Amino acid sequence: VRELQERLGVSAATVRRDIDRIDEAGEARKVYGGISALDGASQAGVAYARPYDENRDLAVEAKRQIAALAATMVRDGDAVIVHGGSTCFHLGVKLAERNIRLYTNSMPLAAYLSDHGHCSLTVAGGDLHREPGIIHSLSQAVPFYASKFFLGAQGLGQEGVMESHPLLVRSIVDLSLCADQIVVLADSRKLSIHARNVALPLSRIGTLVTDDGLSDADARMLEDAGVMVRIASGAIQ
Repeated sequence: VRELQERLGVSAATVRRDIDRIDEAGEARKVYGGISALDGASQAGVAYARPYDENRDLAVEAKRQIAALAATMVRDGDAVIVHGGSTCFHLGVKLAERNIRLYTNSMPLAAYLSDHGHCSLTVAGGDLHREPGIIHSLSQAVPFYASKFFLGAQGLGQEGVMESHPLLVRSIVDLSLCADQIVVLADSRKLSIHARNVALPLSRIGTLVTDDGLSDADARMLEDAGVMVRIASGAIQ
């Protein structure tokens, strides 16, 4: 940061804001103390998988608003599946005190709900994968069926929900078979991100909950594919 500040003749705050903007746009990667060039895959237009702790701090307010709207889709007595990821973590926090049955494979969310929640909690069995922060078994069937499966996305486009991490793809596919409806929680940045693998095609998605940065073109693309789009706003608590 100091070197960029001296070379560009701007304040440290300006450098940090520009680093955040470039990082969120996927043009380079934010690292401790500065910024780093992307690897070959990222330069070719394919997003890299951010560590959970890094992704958690991006677009936080949009994620909270999306989670708040998604929580209104859950009724008392429902059984829901909440996937790993930072936006889904915010949803789990919103649902912690609700009279529902909640299944999650998210290590951070399971830890939070065990300390703060009163909902009926079922945690996925299997091996703990610290990155991407989920618990998953390659052989054990999911012992749960839900009215809704809530999941995030690294990227979202005409192909569907995209993820770089193969384990996330596998877990999304497995859990998608265990719910009546699939609801994607993704801020509008995700519509400009292309990841390596398609986890679910658009035809499997019932609803997208996103923020008001969604472009008209992307909204039309989603609606033409039969996806219901719900826009979160700051008025939702």
